[in-house]
Amino acid sequence: MGGGQSKVFALIPARGGSKGVPKKNIKLLGGYPLIAYSIAAAKLCPLVDRIVVSTDSEDIANISKKYGADVPFLRPAELATDSSPDRDFILHALAYFERQERNTPEYIVHLRPTTPLRDPALMAEAIECIRNNSEATSLRSAHPAP
Repeated sequence: MGGGQSKVFALIPARGGSKGVPKKNIKLLGGYPLIAYSIAAAKLCPLVDRIVVSTDSEDIANISKKYGADVPFLRPAELATDSSPDRDFILHALAYFERQERNTPEYIVHLRPTTPLRDPALMAEAIECIRNNSEATSLRSAHPAP
């Protein structure tokens, strides 16, 4: 891991209170917890400098650490509800990095655990794309529906 050019953090949100599928982020898929796939993809992307899981669950935190992610804080309950917007947990993480670590990333790669199949090479392409476009402030992947 480590691009050298700028700090790129993979930020993986994983609430413990899923109602549709309880504990979905740590349910086994092919013998591994669902969240392990997002952590593995980030580890395989050469441009990601750090992998951070934002969770309100000690269980998810422990499993995430086992697979190589940092969990430097537990997300407050008010930022881990069904209606909590992504923006809020991202701002919470950024505030933590800035205040507690004095280590603010230049880029955040937002990886949802519920999208376990992703190509680290495409992640690297996306990072390079935004790095090379000074007018872009964000980038989002999209795929046509079949």
